[in-house]
Amino acid sequence: MNKKLSIRICTSILCVLLGGVVAITAITGFVPTALALEYNKEILTGADFSGRDLRDSSFTKANLKQSNFSGANLDGVSFFAANLESANFEGADLSNATLDSARFIKANLTNTVLEGAFAANAKFDGAIIDGADFTDVLLRPDEQKKLCQVAKGTNPTTGRDTRDSLFCP
Repeated sequence: MNKKLSIRICTSILCVLLGGVVAITAITGFVPTALALEYNKEILTGADFSGRDLRDSSFTKANLKQSNFSGANLDGVSFFAANLESANFEGADLSNATLDSARFIKANLTNTVLEGAFAANAKFDGAIIDGADFTDVLLRPDEQKKLCQVAKGTNPTTGRDTRDSLFCP
């Protein structure tokens, strides 16, 4: 077998294999997992993270005032001591997030899922929580009481009532 024929055969085999990988990817809809990103201590006022997959990323002590996280996947994200004043989290997934000492002052948490989040010492003064799901969220009793005063609605994703998820009287 000559060298040119050998190269053509190898090229053909590689093309078939690559085509197979592309076909499998197209058929299964494979989407690679997001890489965890670090935004610790960043000033990101007014940043747009809407619809992004930010699982396990870290925004520790970041200034995210007026930022947009609507529809974002924030599962396992750390917002430890972050300034989230007037931020938009409408329809976001904050499951298992670290929200300890975060400031959600006047934040929009409409239809947000916070299931299993750690929110000890978080501040929610003036936050909109219509339809938010606080199932298994660790909150200070005084913050829980404040949230119960404004809690209403049912989360469209989990089907849980906001007042029930907060154990409101």
